Amino acid sequence: MESQKLYRVKREDFPKLEELLSRCFMQDPLYCKLIPDEKTRERLLPKLFACDLTEFFDTCEIYSDSQEMNSLLVVSDESEPYNPLTYYLAEAWANVKTDEYLIMEDPSLKTLWNFVLGRDYLNSRWTDQLHQEDRLHVIYLAVRPEMQHHGLAALLMQEVIAWADSHRLMISLETHNPGNVPLYEHFGFKVYGVLEKHFGLKQYCMIREII
Repeated sequence: MESQKLYRVKREDFPKLEELLSRCFMQDPLYCKLIPDEKTRERLLPKLFACDLTEFFDTCEIYSDSQEMNSLLVVSDESEPYNPLTYYLAEAWANVKTDEYLIMEDPSLKTLWNFVLGRDYLNSRWTDQLHQEDRLHVIYLAVRPEMQHHGLAALLMQEVIAWADSHRLMISLETHNPGNVPLYEHFGFKVYGVLEKHFGLKQYCMIREII
């Protein structure tokens, strides 16, 4: 995916984005279940998102609304050719670092075990059921709390939709926050399925069909 309206994130932007993601997901249902202790969550989230951003920088497209970093969009273009070795190494490194941080911050291993139980919530393997490679997958769409309701989420999503429509691509995403479902439905998404395996947590798997 390419965009002329959005700012393409650079590696030196990561600290700002780690802070942005940590604030956006501090009360997210997924992370509240995986890391129930708030102080542990405050310590862990920046480190976990640092792992994610490092992995995604090599395998996805990362945009923000501007250099001010008030929002973040991470998109994987499944229609593009890719190097399996690059993906494998990036994912393996991120998994190793994530486990290291989980053990370091919670030596009781309770948090690590939560991540083991919740692994189906932490990947997008449900999209295999779509049998559709002509597809964009939105991994993160986040807006700094004080900048919400200023049109930034719409700006990011409209760019995704414009690219998808012009290239005849499906869009997929998942959310663990039921309050986000109507937002995505407003942009033409529908619930493909609901995953519920552990913690009483629901993952809403959503798609926007090819126009």
